[in-house]
Parts: sequence; structure tokens; C-alpha cells
Amino acid sequence: MKVFISADIEGTAGIAHWNEAERTHPDWAEFRALMTAEVVAACEGARAAGATEVVIKDAHESGRNLILDRLPDYTRIVRGWSGHPDEMMYGIDESFSAALYTGYHSKAGTEVNPLAHTSNLRISRLLLNGEVASEFTFNALCAAGYGVPSVFLSGDVGMCAEAKAMVPGLATVETLDGRGKASNSIAPTRARRLIREGVTAALSGDFARALPATADHYEVVIEFCTPTEAYRAAWYPGAKAHGPRAVAFEHKDFSEILRALLFLKV
Repeated sequence: MKVFISADIEGTAGIAHWNEAERTHPDWAEFRALMTAEVVAACEGARAAGATEVVIKDAHESGRNLILDRLPDYTRIVRGWSGHPDEMMYGIDESFSAALYTGYHSKAGTEVNPLAHTSNLRISRLLLNGEVASEFTFNALCAAGYGVPSVFLSGDVGMCAEAKAMVPGLATVETLDGRGKASNSIAPTRARRLIREGVTAALSGDFARALPATADHYEVVIEFCTPTEAYRAAWYPGAKAHGPRAVAFEHKDFSEILRALLFLKV
């Protein structure tokens, strides 16, 4: 069994401030270690369930956060950003049995995580077919495009609830809840234990149907924080203005949505 892990940091147990997620700040060192430990726990859980190979995409900011020497020897690590439209899922393909997500966070416009956002802080909301979407929304659909089910996610309470509603049978571990600029988190040691046990249980069951619903046609709307961002993005071929701060793009092929997002949101 071959397993893919997309690893983020803003849903890591204990996190509460942007300083802890930014590599240029001293606080980041502690939280890159905690992020790494949660990824290792997921790897160990996958191994216990029979995984022979685990591929990890370091999917936060620079793509260079995980402490490599702590990763198990049966893993491969994808670092940095290739420019491929799969972005946080880069490296996944039809050969994988399942996708896992660690350190995931709620979408922009929600208040259950002080670090809630979608893709970057220039975006106030990102909508797919009229529904406000998270990074997980696009990543789970990306995996489904390769026929890979999304089986497990760890992250904040809001993200876990959304993921379970989107993907039938997906297992979650709630690491933290947030209000305003504060977070209320379980202990990192407990998070790692629950992640390890949760991944093992999820991969030991029947997860073939853990796929999100797909559509015949997709429209993505990006609401930016400023009108100047929307003006620039509207020059992408096929994109159109969608109000003073927003741009829209539609296509029947979801991979074209991902391709457009690669250029629209930069």
C-alpha cells in the first residue's frame, strides 16, 4: 500500500499565532518540530496498517519546513514548489491507495482558528460552485481526480467538520479550536498518539469510497482583499470580473480549475 501525506502547519496542535508559522521568526523552529512530529505519527500509523511507502508533500509556505532527519526510512519527501497545478498535492498519482492530511486549517472567513485562511492572505474568500471552499476542498478533489480516496485529516475543529461533511467515511483528529486570536488545543503528545492510532484505523478499514462528490461543471470565484488584485487576475484567459474585488473562472474539467488557480491567486 502506497500512501500520500499533504502536510500543513496552521492546524498543528498548540499553534496560535502567525509568528509560529513563519520561517523568518524564531517561534517557527518549535512549530516546525511539532509539525514534523505529527507527520511522523501519521507515517507510523500508515506503516502499522501495512503501508510500504509514504510520500510526503511539505505543503506549508516555502515547502521547506519538515525536519528531514526525523522522517522514517520508508518515506519520500517532496519539498519546495514545482509550479505544477496540483500544488499542495504535487507528487500524487494513480499509484496511491490513500491520501492523508496533517496540520490542516479552516478556510478564509471563518473564526475557529486564529490562522484561518485559504491559500494566501490576499484572498478574503474562495468559492467553488457557490460554496465557500478551503484548501482541503481543492486538494481532496485533486486526489479524487487520480482516483485516490481521502482517508484521514488532522487539524482544527472547523476543518475536521468540513472534511467529514465533504468526504464520507473520512476519519479526523481535532487538534484545536479557536476564538479571536486565541486557540484551545489538546497537548501535542496526545495529538500525535491520536493521529498515529487514527491513521492506522482508517487505513485498516474499507476506505475505497472515501471520495468527495464531483460535478459536471465548476466555477471558482476568488474574492480578493483589494480590487487591484482582482483587476490583475481578470487578465487570465477565460477569467472574468465578478464584482469590484472578485474574479471568476469556469470549466467542466477540474484540472483546468487547478491550472487557473495557479495563476489567478499569485
